[in-house]
Amino acid sequence: MPPYAFFHKQFMPLSEAKIGILTHALHYGTACFDGIRGNWDGEQERFCLFRVEDHYKRLLDGCRLLKIKLPYSLDELCQLTIELVKRSGYREDVYIRPLAYKSSETIGVRLHDLEDDFLIIVTTLPAYLSNRGARCRTSSWRRVDDTMIPARGKICGIYVNSALAKTEAWEDGFDEAILLTHDGHAAEGSGENIFIVSNGKLVTPSPSDNILLGITRDTVIKLAKNELGIDTVERQVDRSELYLAEECFLTGTAAHIAPVVEIDHRAIGTGGIGPITMKLQKLFAEVILGRNPKYSEWYAFLSLTLNLIQGSEVKGLKG
Repeated sequence: MPPYAFFHKQFMPLSEAKIGILTHALHYGTACFDGIRGNWDGEQERFCLFRVEDHYKRLLDGCRLLKIKLPYSLDELCQLTIELVKRSGYREDVYIRPLAYKSSETIGVRLHDLEDDFLIIVTTLPAYLSNRGARCRTSSWRRVDDTMIPARGKICGIYVNSALAKTEAWEDGFDEAILLTHDGHAAEGSGENIFIVSNGKLVTPSPSDNILLGITRDTVIKLAKNELGIDTVERQVDRSELYLAEECFLTGTAAHIAPVVEIDHRAIGTGGIGPITMKLQKLFAEVILGRNPKYSEWYAFLSLTLNLIQGSEVKGLKG
């Protein structure tokens, strides 16, 4: 079965979904996207689509920032996503990419007087970062300020900032970059939020430090509090604090929870994966498969064997 896309208001083979070379979003980055995990549970023969509604709430916030109007409600976006995963026929972990974009085929820098469109693709994604420990460097590129491009939206144009930092780190022999704010505080990775462990607590940059408000970031904060009794402090994090942290890890839909064992040629903690990071990894692995009933509102299940769609507190998804 070929992979499918939702494009121009219909489902079609991915190979047939094409965008014209004059499309406004291609030239100016006038689009916003999200990334959603569909985690395949081989034991249960089902997908667990994780926090679908929350991802689409964030996408719709990005649409507001870019003056993009979609003809779909939150519930309809969730339904379209589940139907696309079902049609695509995968039986392995998938990565779902919805994209809202300025679709007019025209030249000219603006947001007004342009047509809007929406698409979804489903694909597979190799491991983004090693779960055995990433080596990072602080980037010479600074994180884009919210007064330049809104940091709370996954806006396509802003990811040039991330791409510059990622490739700089890779060419220098590192796995990932850590971007700093304009005043030198830690912001985030090229595609992940960052946490450190200090005095037994989690510390992570605050929303005012130009970070994306990550869904995985929020999940980790809740799991740490509810399951481990560990509080999270959101505040400015100095670069030197990264070096002196007991533990450090990155979080994201693609990266999951990725331990950081070295930053700027300095070992973090003991130079291995710390105990709190390991506990959070284990908890997260269970949660994203839908195996913890305490978090049922985060799950939308799709059983291909029984052709059954189920969801909790996601309107319209209950079987």
